[in-house]
Amino acid sequence: MEPLDLRRLRYFVVLARELHFTHAAKELCIAQPALSQQIRTLEREVGARLVERRPGGCSLTAVGKVVAAEATLLLAQARAARENIDAAARGQDGRIRLAYTRSARGGRVDALIERFRAQNPHVEVLPETGWHAPNVAGLTAGRYDAAFVRPPLDEPGIHWRLVDTEELRLALPSGHRLARLRRVSREEVAGEPAVMWPRENGPGMFDRIVAQVWPSGINLVRYEPDDEQLLRAVAAGGVVAAVPEGRAKALRLRGVVLRRLTPPTPTVDIGLAWNVRTATPVVQRLLATLDGLG
Repeated sequence: MEPLDLRRLRYFVVLARELHFTHAAKELCIAQPALSQQIRTLEREVGARLVERRPGGCSLTAVGKVVAAEATLLLAQARAARENIDAAARGQDGRIRLAYTRSARGGRVDALIERFRAQNPHVEVLPETGWHAPNVAGLTAGRYDAAFVRPPLDEPGIHWRLVDTEELRLALPSGHRLARLRRVSREEVAGEPAVMWPRENGPGMFDRIVAQVWPSGINLVRYEPDDEQLLRAVAAGGVVAAVPEGRAKALRLRGVVLRRLTPPTPTVDIGLAWNVRTATPVVQRLLATLDGLG
């Protein structure tokens, strides 16, 4: 059985409401003979009479009433489907697989996603959390639509935009000799036993931290998997660490004090990255939200 023509069904629904060919044709902005022809064609497709023509109008047959009811539902579903398709094409519907980076939550990162959710309530955000390197690998493999990363990065096909720049703070045991200072110089921290996370988690960020805080070389004596464990190691005593300000303040571990370094102020960036080969309209809306964040 061939599917019924939606335009012809719409004509019939209007006729079923008006029960008058002239009035229905006027509402549809077509000639009355053209409407009559479309209804006769629909009757041939259905295989039954749908209307009884009477002086001054028409009435629906039993089959016509069924067709009118079903056509009304079908047209409503078609309109809803078109609206959903249009919303998806504009990035207002669907989903986005998003990866956060472990070293950056709060601040502009959370503000961006909160605004995106508010502006796009029909988009499902599927979040995960990982390190920079796995996030970039996930973008390349198509597991993520967008990811927060720690620049620099130069993977082919992966573009990124700056979300925020954070100051690095020096985390010291509360009883450390440098804890009494308001600002610590590179010379004073040089040679101090330090703890870091493994370089493969984010090579660019690792190298940037070392170059800014320990330009003459880092005395790296210990590795920990993330910033929280870095700070726990500092609290236990014997090591220092450089941690993004937002993350360090959010964790606030007892036994750890945060100190600024003397100028030039060390910083790290947080970026939003996406795969240009697979970017969806939803990703484009997220980037537009970032543009409007100010």
